[in-house]
Amino acid sequence: MLDLLLPPRCPGCGDFLPDAGKLCAGCWFSLSFLSGPSCNCCGYPFPHDRGGEVYCGVCHAHERHFDRVRSALTYDGGSRPLLLGFKHGDRTELAPFLSDLLMQAGREFFTETDLILPVPLHPRRLIRRRYNQAALLAGCLSSRTGLPWEGLVLRRHKATIPQEGNYTLRQKNVRAAFSIQKGCQELIEGRRILLVDDVYTTGATLQSCARELKRQGAEKVFGLTIARVVRPGML
Repeated sequence: MLDLLLPPRCPGCGDFLPDAGKLCAGCWFSLSFLSGPSCNCCGYPFPHDRGGEVYCGVCHAHERHFDRVRSALTYDGGSRPLLLGFKHGDRTELAPFLSDLLMQAGREFFTETDLILPVPLHPRRLIRRRYNQAALLAGCLSSRTGLPWEGLVLRRHKATIPQEGNYTLRQKNVRAAFSIQKGCQELIEGRRILLVDDVYTTGATLQSCARELKRQGAEKVFGLTIARVVRPGML
């Protein structure tokens, strides 16, 4: 009855679909999947295989507190409508579909992970948005992998402003923005943590979260996002 009243539409282009939470063929083929050679640390894609464990220029130049990050898609004209609809457009029904993409991108992590944590929103932003998109993804991944997840371990106590692109500015923006909730250290100490978020821009957010988790005794911190920004200048 609900589908008759409100027929499912493609979140990318708006065309009618037989099933909710899916993409039409055209939007599916517009996605740029990240499955080739990449930086061993942050997952930045390389145009060709350089052999062995190779790192991008940013990971060479800056200390990374996370151990490895992987992303499913390039953040571009194909993935942007999908991500914006999920993040800001109340398209929460996309969470299972997007978590399928994360399952493929992060398959190397699941045997090494003890606990899944979503990157948290500041309370004021959570009230405005009404849901944390990263927490929806973490819950779906937990159901698929059997790994536990916790939504209240990491706390975002600094209301950071949106900051595009520049690595140094984004690092400054999220510095000391995250902390561990009181009484949760025992969940972190000696554990291998998988952080889940929607988009990797410069890695500043994951970096800040990982720094705090390592400071509280985490053994390893991995990152997994639906999409990542890819710019030639980032190498």
